[in-house]
Amino acid sequence: MNPAPARVLGVSVLALGGLLVTAACSALSTPPTAQKPDYAPSTTPAGTSAPSPAALTQAQAQAALVTEADLGEPWTPTQGAAIWHDGLLKATTGLPDCRRLLDTLYAEEPFGPGAPPEAVISLDDVWNESQLRYQIVTRNPADVDRAIAWLRTLPKKCARFTATTPQGDRLDGQVTDAGLPAVGDARQGLRLTLAGATLNDEPVLLTLDVAVVRVGDDAIGLSHGGLGDIEPEVTQAAVQLGAQRLADVRKRGRTPI
Repeated sequence: MNPAPARVLGVSVLALGGLLVTAACSALSTPPTAQKPDYAPSTTPAGTSAPSPAALTQAQAQAALVTEADLGEPWTPTQGAAIWHDGLLKATTGLPDCRRLLDTLYAEEPFGPGAPPEAVISLDDVWNESQLRYQIVTRNPADVDRAIAWLRTLPKKCARFTATTPQGDRLDGQVTDAGLPAVGDARQGLRLTLAGATLNDEPVLLTLDVAVVRVGDDAIGLSHGGLGDIEPEVTQAAVQLGAQRLADVRKRGRTPI
């Protein structure tokens, strides 16, 4: 696999300009280091089940998605899974949390098994062959907060690790914290890189941004990655606009179970 050519940054910034204005871009200037954990542990007594939150209607969930119209050129509806999805995310490692992260990303289940999305969209950047997957779920806030708390441990647990693809290629993995706008009730962003060489000695570098944001009883799960340049501004803008849309849906009312 050859790394895709880098996009022209100036044009990308112009494409995002309208989105950032719409989503109140002032929050994007908040330094990531200024953000502190802002979720509270569940107060549900042990041995009892929290009531299920009211689900969004399909129309509400779809309306809360971020689409190619929001991101602008060069984003289009996806043409299918990228070759790196199976080729690299199927890699395995002896470190349990790092293996769990790879499995989570491969399965596209940032909230864990048993949390099917209310709405989902996948988009392709046709300039640098990156992909973005954006999903919305309605789930008990305590469950989402536990997923976010786990993600927050990974920059330390998976700061450096080695993984092996099904083809036997060795990959050097790294997970770092990725700052997100101060939106929603709880959030965490990560950047995963997997670097190595294929059996044909071709260099490969996958960069994948991951974000989970809880807005009340709803949550956003996003992944944005590829073999070319991955701009964090795309992830940040999608998260900011998506959180705003979910908040608007909640204000307009929900459908009881």
